[in-house]
Amino acid sequence: MKCKDLLLHCNFYFHRFLYELSQIPNFAERAQCIIFQSVFSEGITSVHRKVDVITCVSKGLLGMKSVKEILGLILAFGNYMNGGNRTRGQADGFGLEILPKLKDVKSRDNGINLVDYVVIYYLRHFDKDAGTDKSIFPLPEPQDFFQASQVKFEDLIKDLRKLKRDLGAHEKQMKIVCEESSEHHLQPFKDKLEEFFQKAEEEHKTEENCLENAQKSFEETVGYFGIKPKSGEKEVTPNYVFTVWYEFCSDFKTIWKRESKNISKERLKMAQQFVNKLTEEKKVETKKINPMASLKEKLRQKEASVTTN
Repeated sequence: MKCKDLLLHCNFYFHRFLYELSQIPNFAERAQCIIFQSVFSEGITSVHRKVDVITCVSKGLLGMKSVKEILGLILAFGNYMNGGNRTRGQADGFGLEILPKLKDVKSRDNGINLVDYVVIYYLRHFDKDAGTDKSIFPLPEPQDFFQASQVKFEDLIKDLRKLKRDLGAHEKQMKIVCEESSEHHLQPFKDKLEEFFQKAEEEHKTEENCLENAQKSFEETVGYFGIKPKSGEKEVTPNYVFTVWYEFCSDFKTIWKRESKNISKERLKMAQQFVNKLTEEKKVETKKINPMASLKEKLRQKEASVTTN
């Protein structure tokens, strides 16, 4: 078949396909309903991902014992450094906004900063698994804090409202298509779309509840740590709270990885020394109780005695 004939052949089937589509009743509405299934799925998944990260980091800050231990160390070291300052005295707490600034508090020789010291002390006094595969990072992940800092509750509320409006509009379209279509063109469109809209409404309701719970968890976190709004702002936002934690956790994790490797090397060195010591002791013990060596010694002494006589 020549190239020109092939093009004509393809063109014929293309136009025939378009013609057959045009014969389907309410084709445009059907197409919109089918496409909306993907649009809704992507939209509700996006909202869920953002809601979930807010909930996870909020509950992590409130529920992780290690978070409280680390904050306790920061407070204790801060009070120790201010011990000679009669004006400041001993603090009962501190504002979380200072967390990203702790790396700027350095020793006299600038060889170590306060975050270094906190990490080292925590690993060597609180984490019994430090330097092993069982050791767990004691704070929520920095990347989770970063993602949470990008979330705006008002945007999530708007997104859910829009999804609900679009859900209602497309469900009406589906009903119109079903009313105006003959039995021949009704299935499987009707059953599949009815099932989709039922599940979509349930998913939407679930996500509304999840968003409400995420807001409550965030408010509990703000209240627990006594966080105040930034200057010029009326309320505390996820961006403000979690940016502070993101910066601190990023510094903390970098140092945590480094010190964990150092401790791992120390453990390995100690284990090797212990094995070497056991090996040496075993050699000495074997030498002492070697029966062949004892027999040879007796024969040597007897030969020496005979020679002397």
